[in-house]
Amino acid sequence: MDPYAVLGIGPDASPGEVAAAYRRLAKRFHPDRAGERGARRMAEINAAYDRLRDVHAPSEPVVARATAAPRGAWLRDEIRERLGPELLPVLSEGEPVDLVALASTWASPHTLLAVSDRRLLWLLDDAVSHRVRYVDFSAVVAVDHRLAWPRKRTASLRVDLHNGRRLTFADLRPETAAALALHIRERLRPRTVRT
Repeated sequence: MDPYAVLGIGPDASPGEVAAAYRRLAKRFHPDRAGERGARRMAEINAAYDRLRDVHAPSEPVVARATAAPRGAWLRDEIRERLGPELLPVLSEGEPVDLVALASTWASPHTLLAVSDRRLLWLLDDAVSHRVRYVDFSAVVAVDHRLAWPRKRTASLRVDLHNGRRLTFADLRPETAAALALHIRERLRPRTVRT
């Protein structure tokens, strides 16, 4: 398929001309207007536009890519990989992440839970919006973990906040829930000053 021929433009077309040709053809062949025949033609138009958009996309300088440090460079490789592209940008520069675990919440059965030295972060993996959430330990009143009833093969982590809300992360391995609760409790203890 020649994308230029599909869009009816020449190979020397500018990105603006490519976009204008796409919009003109999309109005003409949209399935709502042109029916089934239009749907097939629209698929070709979309594919051609995608190819040309990739060709005309501005490229980053090679030097910038070679010298830029990866996001979360201060973290261990396995932690950085588990956090992925959505949780890494939420971290402050140098913020260490101690634990990462899979869990479930009422909002998402697929939740990635991470604990740093100052907050609890989680990614609602199958949510459409507001996927990344976090709470600072300063907002936490208490934390507890419990074995799930009746088989006690999984556990849940309950975090009570100052505003009266309770966060519950379920389907954790019992030893993971215990480690998370211990880690958070250590951060909640008032620090004593030595003299």
